Formats: sequence, C-alpha cells, structure tokens
Amino acid sequence: MRSHDRRGITSAPFLLTTVGTTSLVFLCAFESLAVTTIMPIVSADLNGRALYPLAFAAALAAAVVGMVAAGSSADRRGPTPSLVTAILLFTLGLIAAGAAQSMPVFVGARLVQGLGSGGITVTLYVLVARVYPSELHPRIFGAFAAAWVVPSLVGPLVAGVVAELASWHWVFFGVVALVALASAAISPTLRALEPRDRLPFDRRSVGRVFRAVVVSAAVVVLSTSAELAPDLAGLLAAAAVVVVIVAVRALLPAGTLRARGVLPSVILLRALVTAAFFGTEVYLPLLLSEQYGLPPWLSGAVLTAGAVSWALGSNLQGRPGTRLSHGGAMRLGTSLVLAGIAVVLLVTVLALSPIVAGVGWFLAGGGMGTMFPRMGTMTLALSAPGREGFNSSALQIADSTGASVSLALTGLLAAAVTGLIGAGTGVFAATFSYGALIAIVAVGLAGRLDGLLRREGRREPAAQDQL
Repeated sequence: MRSHDRRGITSAPFLLTTVGTTSLVFLCAFESLAVTTIMPIVSADLNGRALYPLAFAAALAAAVVGMVAAGSSADRRGPTPSLVTAILLFTLGLIAAGAAQSMPVFVGARLVQGLGSGGITVTLYVLVARVYPSELHPRIFGAFAAAWVVPSLVGPLVAGVVAELASWHWVFFGVVALVALASAAISPTLRALEPRDRLPFDRRSVGRVFRAVVVSAAVVVLSTSAELAPDLAGLLAAAAVVVVIVAVRALLPAGTLRARGVLPSVILLRALVTAAFFGTEVYLPLLLSEQYGLPPWLSGAVLTAGAVSWALGSNLQGRPGTRLSHGGAMRLGTSLVLAGIAVVLLVTVLALSPIVAGVGWFLAGGGMGTMFPRMGTMTLALSAPGREGFNSSALQIADSTGASVSLALTGLLAAAVTGLIGAGTGVFAATFSYGALIAIVAVGLAGRLDGLLRREGRREPAAQDQL
C-alpha cells in the first residue's frame, strides 16, 4: 500500500488546506442562509420591498457567471489566480453589503458576492484535483458537503441574534475577518502549487461567459416573474425556462441533456436531484405551518432533520472501508430521495403526523448526502487535465439551474392549482407530486448510470483504507 493511502484529509500535509477550503465553503453557505434570515430587516431598514426578490436572485444569477469564468480561467492558468480573484470579489461584496445605505447598493453588493461565491466553489474543485490524491477525494468532498449543510443548523440563529443584538450590517462585516483567516490557511498551498503550462486563450470561453450571463438573466426572470408582471408570470417563466435550456447547453459537457455517456449522466443527475429535493423542501415548512399550525421553529426542525442526515450521509459514504460503488451510491441516494418525497406526499394526502414528515425528510437528506460527494469525485476522475475547471463549473451550474428552474415551476404549479381549487391540501399534493415525478426520473437515470459504470469498469468503491 502506498504511503499516502494511510493519510487522511486532516493529516499534516493536508490539514491547513482542508481547514481553509472547508471554511470557505462554510462561509459561503452561511452568508447564503444568513441573508434569508435578515432580509426582512434589511428590506425595512433600506425601504426596499420592491427589490426584495432581486436581493436573492442577483446572487444566484451572478454565481453562474462566476462559475463559468472561474472554470475557464482555472483550466488555462491553474486555480490560484481564479481563487484569489473570487475571494477578493466575495470579500468586496461582503463589505459593500454591510456598508449599504440603499437597497440598489445592497442588491449590487449581493451580485458581487454571487460572482465571488460561484468562483470560489468551482476553483476549490480544481484545487482538490491538484492537491489531494484521488483516494482522498470522497473524504474532502464529504467535508465540503458537511460544511455546506452545517450552516443550515446554526446560520439562521446566529444571523438573527447578531442582527438583533448589534445590527444586520455586522452579519456581513463579521464574516470578512473569517474569510481572511480561511484564505491565510490555504495560502501556503497556493504558493506551493507547481505552475501548469499556460494554455493559449480560448475564444470560446468568451462565448461561454456570454451564455452564462444569458442563463443568469433568465434565472432572474424565473425568480421574479410574479413581481415583474403578475399577469404574464406564467408566460415569462416558460420563456425563461426555454432560454435556460438553450443557453446552458454550451456550459455543460456535450450530450448532457440526453445523458450520453458517464460524465454527462452525472451532470444531468445532479440537476434532477436538486430539482426534486429543493422543489419539495421549499414547500415543506409552509405545509407544516398552514395545515398543522406549527410555529416556525418547529417546522424548521423538519428541515434540520434533512440537514443532519445530509451531513451523516456525506460522512458515511467516504469512510475507510466503504464498499459502496459510485453507481450503487447513485442508486441508493436517488431511491432515498424518492422515498423521502413519497413519505411527505403521503403525510399531505393522509394527514399523517408531522413527525412522519420529519422521518421522510431525514431519508431524503441522507440520499443527497450520499450522492453529492461522489458526484464531485466522479467529475474530477472523468476530467482530462485542463478540463477540471470546465467540468466542475458544469456540475455547479447543473446544481444551481436545476434548483432555480424547479422552484419557478413549482411556484407556477402552486399558483395554477390555487386558481383552480383554491388554497389547501391540493396545492401541496400537486407540488410534492411534481417532486416525486422528478425523483422517479432521477432513479431511472441512476440505474442507467450504474450500468454505464459497470461496462466501463468504474465501479470501484470511493474509499479504501486511506487513513
């Protein structure tokens, strides 16, 4: 056995890099969740109710542009310039948001934050490919997944307390110092990276960035169609979905929308599972509040169950000695997501106890945690040198656009059902049925992907005695 096979992601050669990279993931996730908590306060303080949805949509849309630009740059110049630029943009966005005295400035700051966070996400994947041996990829991606989930447990509470005791401005200012510390932790690794031969400028990258801008604009329309033109919301959203599908093709590996090959199937599966999971999750607290009368903290506990199981699944899938193949992880994960959504649907239709909904969402979260790190591992394993950035950005774009399109479609579906039969159980049954249908498609694709992996001999377990 090779010597590095017994080293883990927290062993001496990787400790600072692991701490720094997971901290950056944690801070990006914390800011995303914290803004949700404090936005009512920010909106009231800055008299910006009309721009309320844009504060969210701007960051989400800009992240897609950041992903594409950072991925292209990382492939051509290596991860260091892209990561440094992304961190600077994220920090600048934090400072500008904290100092904002008007809602337009705040929205602009959120846009800069999104550019930075999108770039950070992609370049960290490229950094993993350059720094960690492939045997450790499932463990570090598991750590990334946990770092993204943990803020969902503490982020809203911490942000609310800071906003209440100090000011909402400090929710942004306070993170700046932490970003600096995380950056300091990984700076030795960035300096030690051997420079890769600089590839010539690829003019196609300009076209990809332009398409990313188009996708971002469509995401904004999807997120704000009801506010922009209530009478034309359905038409606007449908047009935006078409634009996203057409424009996003060039940002993904060839054949992704038809699942032609292993990597395209992984990317498409990522979009499907995020669409099913988040399209359901957004309505779960509303169900528990409106149909069961639960207070926000108690309905939020159901989401916490999903977050906890996501973290557990991420940890368990990469433990030493794990013999679950990549294809097996995809089949298990999609089955758990489908089972969880089905349980939530049954709770809705049969008026079962909210505790049962919590059990269902625990299953769904575990499925997501099982799949996400393996998807990152497979993406890097299937990427030729110089393509890690493009493929990593494609994975994140699938993640973002899958969730965005799904949220828009569930919103349209809920509005349509409400118009037909009024508010009530039928609306939730329709939206959860939509999530279940998407999950069924994901289960089918996971089975097909497992077959492709079997034929190509890529069924190896993700982790084998690497600590």
